[in-house]
Amino acid sequence: MKLGEIYRIAVEKGMREDVRSEAELAHVLDAARKEYDKLDEDEKQFFDTERLTNPYSDTRICVGDPQMEVRGLITGIDMEVGEVVLADRLRANGATIDLILAHHPEGPGYANLHEVMYMQADLWAAQGVGIAAADALIAPRAEEIRRRIMPVNHYRAIDAAGALGFASMSCHTPADNSVNAFVLKHLETESPRTLDDLVKSLRHIPEYADAARKGYGPIIVQGSGSGRCGKIVVDMTGGTEGPKEALDRLSAAGVGTLVGMHYSEEHRKHAEKLKLNLVIAGHVSSDALGMNLVLDEIESKGVEVHCVSGMVRVARNA
Repeated sequence: MKLGEIYRIAVEKGMREDVRSEAELAHVLDAARKEYDKLDEDEKQFFDTERLTNPYSDTRICVGDPQMEVRGLITGIDMEVGEVVLADRLRANGATIDLILAHHPEGPGYANLHEVMYMQADLWAAQGVGIAAADALIAPRAEEIRRRIMPVNHYRAIDAAGALGFASMSCHTPADNSVNAFVLKHLETESPRTLDDLVKSLRHIPEYADAARKGYGPIIVQGSGSGRCGKIVVDMTGGTEGPKEALDRLSAAGVGTLVGMHYSEEHRKHAEKLKLNLVIAGHVSSDALGMNLVLDEIESKGVEVHCVSGMVRVARNA
């Protein structure tokens, strides 16, 4: 399977599972096209043309010809220099590894992570928050993340992969969209009444059950186990954690429980004041679930998959 085909499978999976409508995604791509067309010729070299067909700035081929054949890949939640060296050792011992596939973005995907955060406004709007207020809430938070990421050595692991002859790619928001949609559908089917019921329901999903056995499974961080869930919102996509002020709007819109990958202590304390329930499903386990849903479509094409760095393979393509 060609590297470019793996990339397109990931992007298209993300678009199918996006919280935004097809019309909104088309608008995002059209806006990128208009921005590009307005640039002077000497400025176009600095424009990321992947934005014309891919609405996820954190999902990119970082190293490698899109036409190269990928027989096998190694994947994990974080694929840093240590994992790249591990991939080289496994390859030396006979493993078929052509591609390093990271979930958390590297290179250009990390440098531009903030750009995917704006989709959080659409997630909140779907719950009854005014879109104007949602846009106003997410913009300063996205800029804060952009400034925080700027000093990072974005290409460290990418350069290591290239030096050892591997292709490299990151798949972030498409996987997060996938887990968000999957968990939402699961909870809608099981309809947990209380927070304890919700945690038990999450443990019915293999990735969360595995995490629970390892000591980092789903947990209630705000609210009582016997308390009723009320309206449940799954909050697992959009780059990284949004502003705590969004909790005010969601609570006012009638949301009773948020289910997320992770929440800061600042967010937890704010939710406590609002009497808004918070359940952490698990960060690494949620990432693994999202990646598994993408990998199902890649592995079915005959690509060999090796898992490290928190990635537990659960196939659903049988």
